[in-house]
Amino acid sequence: MDGKLAVIGLGSIGSMALWQASHLTDSVTGFEAQSPAHGRSAVGGDTRLFRMIYRGVPDLYPILERSRDLWAELEAETGQDILTRCGGLSIGTADGPYIRSLLETARANGAAHEVLSRDEMAERYPQHNLRPDDCAVYDPNAGVLRTDRAVTAAVAAAQANGATVHSNTPIDSITETGDGVVITSGEKSWIFENVIVSSGGWSQRLMPDYLKAATQTKRVFLTWFVASDASEFSPDRFPTFNRMYEDSSMYGAPAVDGVTVKATLDGRGTVTPDPDGFPRELSTSEIAETIETISEFIPGLIPTIVRSDAFPDLYTTDRNPLLGWFSQSSRIYGATGFSGGGFKNATGYGHIAAYEALGKGTVDGLDFVRPERFKTS
Repeated sequence: MDGKLAVIGLGSIGSMALWQASHLTDSVTGFEAQSPAHGRSAVGGDTRLFRMIYRGVPDLYPILERSRDLWAELEAETGQDILTRCGGLSIGTADGPYIRSLLETARANGAAHEVLSRDEMAERYPQHNLRPDDCAVYDPNAGVLRTDRAVTAAVAAAQANGATVHSNTPIDSITETGDGVVITSGEKSWIFENVIVSSGGWSQRLMPDYLKAATQTKRVFLTWFVASDASEFSPDRFPTFNRMYEDSSMYGAPAVDGVTVKATLDGRGTVTPDPDGFPRELSTSEIAETIETISEFIPGLIPTIVRSDAFPDLYTTDRNPLLGWFSQSSRIYGATGFSGGGFKNATGYGHIAAYEALGKGTVDGLDFVRPERFKTS
């Protein structure tokens, strides 16, 4: 045996799983095809939104609570500022399905929130050009996560705790035997008791067929703008935001660098067969829709895209993650398929994956993320 646990892919979730596993054993090894937080992975783009107000599965809320605590623990352990707590706004039609769903879930979970009328929004956050029937739900616990800083801090902390890391080591195959799991990279091979697959957009080739059929790698793009008055878009004045309507949608973050504001069309992922070979440049239609939307929503941003990029991520058909053993008797644990929305919960999901893969405990109420939900027989 080369160790108790291998973590394949040290991006959003894998880095956190490695960090959490390093608190439980010094016999954990991480494998990364390039280097942790490399600019071509789903970690790219500097920031991700953290929020406690969301639509959907109520069982997600305890993971959000745990993730929030673990982000603070990672900051304390590494001395890095990772989560900028600036609050968050969810903006939409006052009586529309988006706002109704948000409030239903927030009230069911007891999540702290404040409903802001159109007039209250206009007074407190004049940066947003509102539609006549708009309102907003304010999340006081929301903020901005610094992705590169988070991943590199988690990997460094894991190494300080005794974990081994192999960078520039793409994994070609994983094979279960009676004794463990053999993983290969070129002419090299290792054997571990258990393995976590957390390779994001590159995970499909390491998954069983029933999960390949339930997933797609998609290209997700991001865009940034410069403000006419940068001081209006600092974290203390401009919370993160999500704006959702039937005809348009956008999300964004304040100018954490003091210059550029991230503002990106929501839900525009397109299927790509190759996570290494899709276009990084935006298409003419993507640029046009982005400019049209930003011009309406936030007129204080100069309507010229000053920076853009695109990244791969693995999506499931139901948009919920894959977190659990590939089969009941398997030694291979999946922590992937986060469908463009996993980073806010990366610490929480990494914690669950590490504890379950090392046999240190399990978590109930997670049927919505278990891989077996996609088995047909």
